[in-house]
Amino acid sequence: MQIKILSSFILLFFFTGIVVNSAAAKELTIYTYDSFNSEWGPGPVVFKRFEEQCACKLKVVSPGDSGIVLNRVILEKANPQADIMLGLNNSELEKSFSYDLWEPYRSPLLAKVSADLRVDKKYRVTPFDYGFIAFVYDSQKMEKPPKNLQDLLDPKYKRKIVIENPKTSSPGLSMLHWTIAVYGEQGYLDYWKKLQPNLLSVTDGWSAAYGMFTKGEVPIVLSYVTSPAYHLEYEKTERYQAAVFQEGHYRQIEFAGILKGTKRIKLAREFIDFMLSEKFQNAIPLTNWMFPVVQHQALPDSYRIAPQPKSAPELNAARVNQQNSKWLKAWSRAMSE
Repeated sequence: MQIKILSSFILLFFFTGIVVNSAAAKELTIYTYDSFNSEWGPGPVVFKRFEEQCACKLKVVSPGDSGIVLNRVILEKANPQADIMLGLNNSELEKSFSYDLWEPYRSPLLAKVSADLRVDKKYRVTPFDYGFIAFVYDSQKMEKPPKNLQDLLDPKYKRKIVIENPKTSSPGLSMLHWTIAVYGEQGYLDYWKKLQPNLLSVTDGWSAAYGMFTKGEVPIVLSYVTSPAYHLEYEKTERYQAAVFQEGHYRQIEFAGILKGTKRIKLAREFIDFMLSEKFQNAIPLTNWMFPVVQHQALPDSYRIAPQPKSAPELNAARVNQQNSKWLKAWSRAMSE
């Protein structure tokens, strides 16, 4: 009798262990930035679609913006807690590469992505959307918008512009890199010193800056070329417009990658493939307000007022990684003088 009970217990433990291990094998942990997984972001839509496709469970962790997420992945490198990081931008690429974080994977669907977006030739990370920063203006308060970065220095814009801090904000950092790409390391600080009188505020993040703009506190805000499309889609107004600049606009590309050390490599690869599929890409325009890297269908009609710049002045990613800390310190000194 005792032998039968013991045998039953062993069998129960054995099969329970199989179920637990099977469940663990079908759970994928994804780190992403908070707005991606917010109620208005793509996360709730695309993650549910993937769970239905893979018959698995996603554990999504959103500790903050993309820089915070990357730093967490770096700290956990010796004992990875996530399988995928989603939301790395091109300004952070080389930093991530220097820490050897990624498990390379070349998705068969990557062939559908434009070559200029496939910037990592070693396939450590895969692009999923892109956009361009721009100065968005209130057309009811401004008949003639600025046509280039130099126009923003005009005294008529005194205390009429709000931007984000490059030390704490993704669009703010892209703005800093934009000015370096246009004016060079010898001229960008002089540009910022001349711009300073026209800045009402330099906020920590995009939400605070855009809130000041929509409340009417300023007529110009640093945002994205797609911001006016949001207002047209949900507010049915073309009041807000993106100023198209003659020198082009700085481009942001967002990436995801499989983290080295994952024990769920097959499922992680399946997610990267899914990320380039129409179930994911079609959700991007009206949730993340960026351009999809694979256009499976026509963009929403509201995107007709979201201009795609003809040129995109950019900085080499390796140079950004090497010089970024120096640039930020110099910017801080110049803005505090």
